[in-house]
Amino acid sequence: MKACWRVLVVHNAYQQRGGEDSVVEAEVALLEGRGHEVLLYRRDNSDIAHVAKLDLLARTFWSRRSTRDLARAVREFSPDVMHVHNTFPLISPSIYWAASRLRLPVVQTLHNFRLLCPQAMFLRDGHVCEDCLGHLPWRGVVRRCYRDSLTQSGTLASMLSMHRAFGTWQHKVTRYIALNEFCRSKFIAGGLPESRIAVKPNFVDVPSPGEEARRDGLFVGRLSPEKGIAVLLGAVGRLPDVVVDVVGTGPEEKAVAANPRLLVHGARSPADVLAAMRQAAYLVMPSIWYENFPRTLVEAFACGLPVIASRLGAMAELIEDGRTGLMFAPGDADDLAQKIAWAERHPDAMRAMGENARCEYAAKYTPEINYRQLMAIYDQAIGEVAHG
Repeated sequence: MKACWRVLVVHNAYQQRGGEDSVVEAEVALLEGRGHEVLLYRRDNSDIAHVAKLDLLARTFWSRRSTRDLARAVREFSPDVMHVHNTFPLISPSIYWAASRLRLPVVQTLHNFRLLCPQAMFLRDGHVCEDCLGHLPWRGVVRRCYRDSLTQSGTLASMLSMHRAFGTWQHKVTRYIALNEFCRSKFIAGGLPESRIAVKPNFVDVPSPGEEARRDGLFVGRLSPEKGIAVLLGAVGRLPDVVVDVVGTGPEEKAVAANPRLLVHGARSPADVLAAMRQAAYLVMPSIWYENFPRTLVEAFACGLPVIASRLGAMAELIEDGRTGLMFAPGDADDLAQKIAWAERHPDAMRAMGENARCEYAAKYTPEINYRQLMAIYDQAIGEVAHG
C-alpha cells in the first residue's frame, strides 16, 4: 500500500447546497488531514444560467471541456485515483471514458439513485416507485419525473440509456461506493456489477456529547415533500402538548410555520445544528423516500440523539427499533404520532437509546473507521487497473 495517494476528486455541485456537497468537503478534509494530496475538480450548477440550452443538452451527454480538463489535471497533478461524486449535468459521463483512456482508476460514490431513476429518488406522487429499476427509463419521460418537464426528463433518460448501451456504468468505473447494503442491493438490481460495489457509509467528526438536559423533538432537513413534511404536520396535529423544533428551509416552509406545534428556526450553521441535537430528546425523520444515507442521521447518533424514522429503505437498516430509535410505518401520521407520544412519556428510555446511538456511531461512523474503508477501496481500484 502506498503511504499517500494523490487523489483527484470530481464533483458537480448543486444550486441548492445539500448533504452531498458536505460529504465531498468532509472527505477532501479527511484525505488532506492524513497527508494525501487532493485536487478538487468542481463545477457548479449555478453556471447553467449562462449556458445555451442546446449546449447544455450536448454537455449532459458528453462534455468536451471535462475531457480536456481531466487530461490537463492528469498531466499536471499525476493523480493515482479519481474519486467522482456527481457528474450531472455539466461534467457528464465523458469523464469516465477520459480516465479509462489514461488508465486512471475511477471510484464513484453513489449518493442517490440517478443512474437507475431519472428523478433520482424512486419517488412518484408521494409514493415509492421502482418502475424504472432494471429497465430503460422511458416511463420517467412519459411521466415527466424530472422537474415535471418532458424535455428535461427525456434528456436525462436518453443520457442514461445511451451510456448503458455504451457500457459506461459497466466497464468504465473501477469501484462503486454504495452507502449501505440496502442501496447496494438496489444498484445490483439495476444492473451495476455486483463485484465492483463496496459499502462505505458517510461519517462525521463529532466529540462526545455532555450531560445536557434534553427535551422536545427536532427535525433537521429540507422542508420539501419527500422529507415527509405532510406526515410530520399530520402527526403533531394529533399531539396538542408536543413541540418539535424545525431547522431548515424549503417549499413547505409556510405550511410548517403555520403550525403552532412546529417552531421554525430556518437555516442554521453546522455548529448550531449539532448544538440543537445535543439538547433535543429525539430526532424525527418522516421521509417518504428511501434516503440513501442521511448525514443528519449519523450526526444525531454522534450527538447521542435517538431517531424516530420511517421504516423505509436505508433508514430501516441503519436504525435498530427500540435500541437506537423508533420506527413507524412510512407515510402513517397516526403511527408517527403514537411513537412521538411514547417517546415523550419515556424520557429515560429515549436517553438510553441515545447512548446506544452514540455507541453505534463510535463503532461505525467515525473519521478513523471511514478512512480505513476508503483506503481499502482505493487500493482495490488502483491495484485492479495496475494489474488489469
